[in-house]
Amino acid sequence: MTYSLQLYTVRGPLEEDLEGTVKRVAELGFTAVEPYNFVANADALATALSMNGLTAPSGHAPLLRANQEEIFQAAQKLGIGTVIDPHVDAAQWTTEADIKETAKALNAAAAKGAEYGIAVGYHNHEFELENRINGRSALEVLAENLDPRVVLEVDTYWAAVGGEEPVALLERLGDRVRFIHIKDGPLTKVDKDQVAVGSGQMPIWDVIEAAKNLEAGVVELDDFNGDIFDAVSDSLAYLKAGK
Repeated sequence: MTYSLQLYTVRGPLEEDLEGTVKRVAELGFTAVEPYNFVANADALATALSMNGLTAPSGHAPLLRANQEEIFQAAQKLGIGTVIDPHVDAAQWTTEADIKETAKALNAAAAKGAEYGIAVGYHNHEFELENRINGRSALEVLAENLDPRVVLEVDTYWAAVGGEEPVALLERLGDRVRFIHIKDGPLTKVDKDQVAVGSGQMPIWDVIEAAKNLEAGVVELDDFNGDIFDAVSDSLAYLKAGK
């Protein structure tokens, strides 16, 4: 398993000192990261990653709300192989028609990404699992309407918060899941409640074992009540120690 860090986790330090923050992430033991909204800082970030021996297998960008050509060009600079749209508004997940429109837009983005040699994916929050369409989660309705080229990055914590059993969800979605977000906490919707991986209520190792054919498991904390680098370091140490 390749463990990556979603750089949104350290967004505060990153905005203050990009080079120093990337260096610190590498010193903690990460070999890969997942950049977010990377168009504006692509050149500086590419330099920092190269200097610290870090790769970026995936990255988050608002593909369905921004200039896709700029996103894919920036992704190429960073060596990102899969660009993942991190958020489609919760209001768009309540009807099958709206979900199909989102799938259509992601499929079109995948066709554009293929011109750059880059795959496209989607990352969930809790509402894609809370919303049910004929007894099935909205995320699974999306999946069945996606072009085979579109992958999923399942945020396993938000899936659990949304009322889904993440292991069973991963098993049902199968090989379409190429990345997962690994995070932990008390399964609330409060970002600051999140804790270092291994110290919350998530069945971390069951989740990892259920996720087959992954390109990376991405550590993320949306927020943390303490020193974020302590949580990041503790998370990686837990994962590297093994089950």
